[in-house]
Parts: sequence; C-alpha cells; structure tokens
Amino acid sequence: MSKSSEAYFRDLFGSRAARDGNIVRRKVKDVEFWIGRDAFLAEVRRRGFRAYENGGQFIVFCNTEPLRRVA
Repeated sequence: MSKSSEAYFRDLFGSRAARDGNIVRRKVKDVEFWIGRDAFLAEVRRRGFRAYENGGQFIVFCNTEPLRRVA
C-alpha cells in the first residue's frame, strides 16, 4: 500500500461515522482517481465491511450488521 493510500484510508476509516459503525460515502470517480477501485474494495473487505455502488457513489457500511432491503 502506498503512502498516499494509507493516508486516504486513515482519513476515511478514521472518520467519526466509520468509527461509530455508520456509513461513509465517496464518489466513485474520486476513489478511482486517488487510490483505484480494486485497492478500495480490497481494504473494505479486509475490514469486514460491505460496499455498494449507486448513482456514482460508493456507500460503505462500516459494521458487520446484516443488511435488509426494506423498499
């Protein structure tokens, strides 16, 4: 992992939302530009989280709770 990707992940997963087990969003084009899709998804999986893509955004659930589609 490069120094810049380490900083990116430290900022992302060090955010209050991530630390509290909530969700974080990032624009797909920004992720692809700064660290790359594969590196991003590998880090999400390494942490045991799940990510979804919708409307040009990655939505990361920073916990391991079950997901249910309700509507």
